[in-house]
Amino acid sequence: MSAQSLQSFQEQVSDLLLRHRSLLDVLSKLGQTNASVVRSVTKSVTECGCIELHATKQQFEPGMDLQDAKETIRKHVHGELCENCRDAVTNELGRNLFYMSALCNLLEIDMDEVVRRESQKCSTLGLFNLS
Repeated sequence: MSAQSLQSFQEQVSDLLLRHRSLLDVLSKLGQTNASVVRSVTKSVTECGCIELHATKQQFEPGMDLQDAKETIRKHVHGELCENCRDAVTNELGRNLFYMSALCNLLEIDMDEVVRRESQKCSTLGLFNLS
């Protein structure tokens, strides 16, 4: 998302959020929508079956260079989301983003700043960012 679209989305959420303006309400809705994202992906596996998981231990050999490691690592997902599941996951991610934006608004945090800082951290730390 561009900075302008993040900013305009954050303003739009501020204008639309009426019912859950308390910090506790927003925190609970953020948790609820996060669980809904997880549930919609889970249903893609367990009910629809459009994607399958084949999870095994990731094997890293001593002395393996970065390119070999990238080629060796598997994402464990086989198949692609069908149109219905993609729509469901996308909708749940959107609701989650809405409440994340609402939380930022309540705490007077600019989402663009959040993205900028995280991007800067990723650039600085590189592969060590999520270790």
